[in-house]
Amino acid sequence: MIAVTGATGAVGGEVARLLAERGAQQRLIVRDPARAPELRGAEVAVAAGYSDTESMRRALAGADTLFMVSGREQLDRVAEHAAAVDAAVAAGVGRIVYLSFFGAAPDSTFTFGRDHFHTEEHIRAAGVAFTFLRDNLYLDFIPFFCGEDGVIRGPAGDGRAAFVARADVAGVAAAVLTGDGHEGQTYELTGAESISMARAAELLSDVTGRDVRFRDETLEEARASRAPSGEPDWVIEGWVTTYAAIAAGELDGVTDAVERLAGHPPYTVERWLREHPGSYRHLV
Repeated sequence: MIAVTGATGAVGGEVARLLAERGAQQRLIVRDPARAPELRGAEVAVAAGYSDTESMRRALAGADTLFMVSGREQLDRVAEHAAAVDAAVAAGVGRIVYLSFFGAAPDSTFTFGRDHFHTEEHIRAAGVAFTFLRDNLYLDFIPFFCGEDGVIRGPAGDGRAAFVARADVAGVAAAVLTGDGHEGQTYELTGAESISMARAAELLSDVTGRDVRFRDETLEEARASRAPSGEPDWVIEGWVTTYAAIAAGELDGVTDAVERLAGHPPYTVERWLREHPGSYRHLV
């Protein structure tokens, strides 16, 4: 029995669909059962959230493997993740496949990336088998880096990131969840290429027909330009350090993990954009 969290989201939902195609026995762990995808052979269990250890334990009872997507960014996210891991252990789950982040480290420039490192450490200490899937920035989000004025702003400099499509991440997850030999492994998941934000702007220009440009900002300019959002400082810092991590070279470097594990080449940015015109509808 594979328990799948995040089944109402993009990655978790695609993982659940792929597992159903493979005939895997799965249980979808959701907050709202009305939103759970209807998949042949899939059970549905309700848990109030990762921090509700008791409802998570009940929902996971009888599951052998947990596919755990990371929770929403918040100040106590590591504590929430730890509670979910503890609930899984208490329920008798023997393996956790955790959706982490590329190059997770305690001093990641991308501040939210630090949460993933500490979650990985908690899983390591929990005494269960584990596999960490560390995805790079999602390729799917590239069109939304661009404002309505056709400008991508951020302190990314000339740095590059190996953006990966969520569909490719889900393909790897389904393969790992249903395959053998992945215990104790950490897989860095990337797309087919590593590109700069200036190159991302060029590709958006090509597919939209608009003049999309990248404007490099200083860290101070980036914080100031995002301040009108009204979000708290820690959220803005997460947004800003996404670009700063690119500038620092921490998201650069292509791996063969998607092709090796999912069995197909990962998306290039251009191919993904051309196959998903709805993603940049706000720019045309």
